[in-house]
Amino acid sequence: MTGTQVVHWLWGSSRSARVARVPLIPLAGAYWAVMKLRAARARADAVRLPLPTIAVGNLSVGGTGKTPLAAWIASYCAAHGRTPGILLRGYGGDEPLVHRRLVPQAVVVANPDRVAGAVAARAQGAQVLVLDDAYQLLGVGRDLNIAVLSAESATASRWPLPAGPWREGRDALDRADLIVVTRKSASADAASTLAEGLVRAGTGRGGPGGPGGPPICTVRLVISHLEGMRSGTRQELGVLAGRRVVAAAGIADPESFAQQLATASASVQLVAYQDHHAYRQADLERLVRAATGGDYVVVTEKDAVKLRRQWPGSAAEPLVAVLAVQWERNGRALEQAVDAVLASARRP
Repeated sequence: MTGTQVVHWLWGSSRSARVARVPLIPLAGAYWAVMKLRAARARADAVRLPLPTIAVGNLSVGGTGKTPLAAWIASYCAAHGRTPGILLRGYGGDEPLVHRRLVPQAVVVANPDRVAGAVAARAQGAQVLVLDDAYQLLGVGRDLNIAVLSAESATASRWPLPAGPWREGRDALDRADLIVVTRKSASADAASTLAEGLVRAGTGRGGPGGPGGPPICTVRLVISHLEGMRSGTRQELGVLAGRRVVAAAGIADPESFAQQLATASASVQLVAYQDHHAYRQADLERLVRAATGGDYVVVTEKDAVKLRRQWPGSAAEPLVAVLAVQWERNGRALEQAVDAVLASARRP
């Protein structure tokens, strides 16, 4: 198993996992106390950025779908006449490339200093800012603060890092202006149950006009189609039916990716790597060998931006799984919240 798979097992619900994480609980308690103190201190000193700002981020580590959601919001801004600037920490090096492919109209700036990044984005023509992975970026102000929770993480250990996947507890949702529940391999019922649980807990409201708290939306991140990694040739997901598929994924939740491909009635062999994996020659050779034993190699967009230039021309090109954002509940609430931010953004 990869390190990512070991961590997912450790944070799982099996009895052996619960026993294995017991020694980590004191560290989790210390981490929680530090995060609480940090939150109390930082919010009072938040710095305003020079443009209207939308922040998107997780309560847990990776795999919730925040990057596709941030790209969707940036595309929405562009479609409504505003040039978005997407600001990232720059960790891993792949996410800026993904955003440039997903939102070619956007100004993409990777800089751990979001204030400097915002200044650079404005100088390049940005009119509104979308901050990817910024929920815990407490020192920076924002006009719209979006928290993302995945239905897949609902059954994970409730402990914070390192005994569980949580950067912060559910009480941190008090800072959210809007909550988005995502799902990839989880069922619609699982996403609905999580959303309804948040409503019952008083965390949010399930629809416009509901009592108290921020609106709660649910969205499915679905593979809409496949594209040749180099050629860009579109193929429908149905081409995988009955075929042997090697799914290569260096992402936070590779198992969900494999399960999404399996819904096409494919026989899927998962080749999982660490999140933000830097592909080396040995990795390429491994995937090419795996491709000879299957009908297709399918990769995520996050992996494709790194593999595209390295993939040998003599080997059949992999297919890239293209994700689509499908709103299942209350998506209009997010549009209205973004519209309110855009109303204050300068027109070209």
